[in-house]
Amino acid sequence: MTAPRHSAHLAQLNVSRLLHPLDDPRVAPFVEMLDPVNAAADTAPGFVWRLIGEGEADATGLRPLGDDVIVNLSVWETQKALWDFAYRSGHLEVMRKRRDWFHRHVEAHLVLWWVPAGHVPTLDEAVERLADLRAHGPSPRAFTFASSYTAAEAAGHTPDADPAAV
Repeated sequence: MTAPRHSAHLAQLNVSRLLHPLDDPRVAPFVEMLDPVNAAADTAPGFVWRLIGEGEADATGLRPLGDDVIVNLSVWETQKALWDFAYRSGHLEVMRKRRDWFHRHVEAHLVLWWVPAGHVPTLDEAVERLADLRAHGPSPRAFTFASSYTAAEAAGHTPDADPAAV
Protein backbone atom coordinates (compact mmCIF):
# COMPACT_ATOMS: atom_id res chain seq x y z
CA MET A 1 0.00 0.00 0.00
CA THR A 2 1.31 3.47 -0.86
CA ALA A 3 1.91 6.07 1.83
CA PRO A 4 -1.28 7.95 2.76
CA ARG A 5 -1.57 11.47 1.36
CA HIS A 6 -5.19 11.87 2.45
CA SER A 7 -6.83 11.23 5.81
CA ALA A 8 -9.49 9.09 4.12
CA HIS A 9 -9.44 6.83 1.09
CA LEU A 10 -12.27 5.50 -1.03
CA ALA A 11 -12.92 1.76 -0.93
CA GLN A 12 -14.90 0.09 -3.69
CA LEU A 13 -16.37 -3.33 -4.24
CA ASN A 14 -17.91 -4.42 -7.49
CA VAL A 15 -19.36 -7.82 -8.23
CA SER A 16 -20.36 -9.57 -11.43
CA ARG A 17 -22.21 -12.82 -12.03
CA LEU A 18 -20.49 -14.89 -14.71
CA LEU A 19 -22.42 -16.25 -17.68
CA HIS A 20 -19.97 -19.17 -17.81
CA PRO A 21 -17.15 -20.52 -15.59
CA LEU A 22 -13.84 -18.64 -15.84
CA ASP A 23 -12.22 -21.59 -17.60
CA ASP A 24 -14.90 -21.60 -20.34
CA PRO A 25 -13.52 -20.47 -23.73
CA ARG A 26 -16.36 -17.94 -24.02
CA VAL A 27 -14.89 -16.06 -21.04
CA ALA A 28 -11.27 -16.32 -22.25
CA PRO A 29 -11.16 -12.75 -23.65
CA PHE A 30 -12.09 -11.40 -20.20
CA VAL A 31 -9.53 -13.61 -18.45
CA GLU A 32 -6.87 -12.44 -20.93
CA MET A 33 -7.58 -8.82 -19.99
CA LEU A 34 -7.23 -9.39 -16.23
CA ASP A 35 -3.45 -9.08 -15.95
CA PRO A 36 -3.12 -5.96 -18.15
CA VAL A 37 -6.05 -4.21 -16.48
CA ASN A 38 -4.81 -5.07 -12.98
CA ALA A 39 -1.30 -3.88 -13.89
CA ALA A 40 -2.80 -0.61 -15.16
CA ALA A 41 -4.74 -0.22 -11.90
CA ASP A 42 -1.63 -0.90 -9.83
CA THR A 43 0.16 2.02 -11.49
CA ALA A 44 -2.81 4.37 -11.91
CA PRO A 45 -2.64 7.75 -10.19
CA GLY A 46 -4.41 7.55 -6.85
CA PHE A 47 -4.37 3.75 -6.61
CA VAL A 48 -3.72 2.49 -3.07
CA TRP A 49 -4.49 -1.25 -2.82
CA ARG A 50 -6.48 -4.12 -4.34
CA LEU A 51 -7.57 -7.48 -3.03
CA ILE A 52 -5.60 -10.44 -4.32
CA GLY A 53 -6.30 -14.06 -3.44
CA GLU A 54 -3.53 -15.88 -1.59
CA GLY A 55 -0.96 -17.08 -4.10
CA GLU A 56 -2.95 -15.50 -6.96
CA ALA A 57 -2.55 -12.48 -9.24
CA ASP A 58 -6.11 -11.27 -8.67
CA ALA A 59 -9.26 -11.91 -6.63
CA THR A 60 -11.22 -14.02 -9.14
CA GLY A 61 -10.80 -17.16 -7.03
CA LEU A 62 -12.53 -15.55 -4.05
CA ARG A 63 -16.27 -16.23 -4.19
CA PRO A 64 -18.04 -14.89 -1.06
CA LEU A 65 -21.31 -14.34 -2.96
CA GLY A 66 -21.52 -17.64 -4.82
CA ASP A 67 -19.56 -19.78 -7.25
CA ASP A 68 -20.66 -17.72 -10.24
CA VAL A 69 -19.94 -14.27 -8.74
CA ILE A 70 -16.52 -12.65 -8.99
CA VAL A 71 -15.47 -9.71 -6.85
CA ASN A 72 -13.14 -6.77 -7.18
CA LEU A 73 -12.19 -4.84 -4.05
CA SER A 74 -9.80 -1.89 -4.12
CA VAL A 75 -8.89 1.34 -2.36
CA TRP A 76 -8.20 4.70 -4.01
CA GLU A 77 -6.97 8.05 -2.73
CA THR A 78 -9.96 9.90 -4.17
CA GLN A 79 -13.22 9.30 -5.96
CA LYS A 80 -11.84 11.10 -9.01
CA ALA A 81 -8.86 8.71 -9.17
CA LEU A 82 -11.19 5.70 -9.18
CA TRP A 83 -13.51 7.32 -11.73
CA ASP A 84 -10.62 8.18 -14.03
CA PHE A 85 -9.31 4.61 -13.90
CA ALA A 86 -12.74 3.03 -14.37
CA TYR A 87 -13.98 5.30 -17.17
CA ARG A 88 -10.93 6.96 -18.73
CA SER A 89 -8.47 4.11 -19.13
CA GLY A 90 -8.16 0.69 -20.76
CA HIS A 91 -10.56 -0.57 -18.10
CA LEU A 92 -13.38 0.99 -20.08
CA GLU A 93 -12.85 -1.59 -22.84
CA VAL A 94 -13.63 -4.37 -20.37
CA MET A 95 -16.75 -2.54 -19.24
CA ARG A 96 -17.94 -2.11 -22.82
CA LYS A 97 -17.75 -5.88 -23.40
CA ARG A 98 -19.14 -6.98 -20.01
CA ARG A 99 -22.39 -8.32 -21.52
CA ASP A 100 -20.29 -10.96 -23.32
CA TRP A 101 -19.19 -12.45 -19.99
CA PHE A 102 -21.58 -11.33 -17.24
CA HIS A 103 -25.29 -11.34 -16.49
CA ARG A 104 -27.07 -8.01 -16.53
CA HIS A 105 -27.18 -6.50 -13.03
CA VAL A 106 -30.59 -6.62 -11.38
CA GLU A 107 -29.45 -5.07 -8.09
CA ALA A 108 -26.62 -2.87 -6.92
CA HIS A 109 -23.29 -4.33 -8.02
CA LEU A 110 -20.94 -1.50 -7.00
CA VAL A 111 -20.55 0.06 -3.59
CA LEU A 112 -18.25 2.85 -2.45
CA TRP A 113 -17.38 3.91 1.10
CA TRP A 114 -14.73 5.95 2.85
CA VAL A 115 -12.10 4.34 5.04
CA PRO A 116 -9.36 5.94 7.14
CA ALA A 117 -6.12 6.18 5.19
CA GLY A 118 -4.13 3.03 5.86
CA HIS A 119 -7.20 0.87 6.57
CA VAL A 120 -7.36 -2.25 4.40
CA PRO A 121 -10.99 -3.32 4.08
CA THR A 122 -11.83 -6.97 4.47
CA LEU A 123 -13.96 -8.88 2.03
CA ASP A 124 -16.55 -9.35 4.80
CA GLU A 125 -16.63 -5.58 5.37
CA ALA A 126 -17.08 -4.96 1.65
CA VAL A 127 -19.87 -7.51 1.29
CA GLU A 128 -21.62 -5.95 4.31
CA ARG A 129 -21.42 -2.49 2.68
CA LEU A 130 -22.94 -3.88 -0.52
CA ALA A 131 -25.72 -5.52 1.49
CA ASP A 132 -26.35 -2.20 3.25
CA LEU A 133 -26.61 -0.38 -0.09
CA ARG A 134 -28.97 -3.02 -1.46
CA ALA A 135 -31.17 -2.99 1.64
CA HIS A 136 -31.26 0.74 2.42
CA GLY A 137 -30.13 2.61 -0.67
CA PRO A 138 -27.30 5.13 -0.81
CA SER A 139 -26.08 6.65 2.44
CA PRO A 140 -22.77 7.96 3.81
CA ARG A 141 -22.02 4.31 4.78
CA ALA A 142 -22.53 2.84 1.33
CA PHE A 143 -23.00 4.77 -1.88
CA THR A 144 -22.38 4.84 -5.64
CA PHE A 145 -20.82 7.25 -8.12
CA ALA A 146 -24.31 8.60 -8.87
CA SER A 147 -25.12 9.16 -5.19
CA SER A 148 -21.79 9.94 -3.61
CA TYR A 149 -20.81 11.45 -0.29
CA THR A 150 -17.63 13.21 0.69
CA ALA A 151 -15.29 11.81 3.31
CA ALA A 152 -16.45 14.56 5.68
CA GLU A 153 -20.10 13.60 5.14
CA ALA A 154 -19.19 9.97 5.84
CA ALA A 155 -17.33 10.76 9.06
CA GLY A 156 -18.65 8.43 11.75
CA HIS A 157 -19.58 5.80 9.16
CA THR A 158 -16.04 4.56 8.52
CA PRO A 159 -14.33 1.67 10.32
CA ASP A 160 -12.36 2.98 13.29
CA ALA A 161 -13.58 6.44 12.33
CA ASP A 162 -12.02 9.47 13.88
CA PRO A 163 -14.32 12.33 12.78
CA ALA A 164 -11.56 14.87 13.41
CA ALA A 165 -9.28 13.05 10.97
CA VAL A 166 -11.59 13.01 7.96
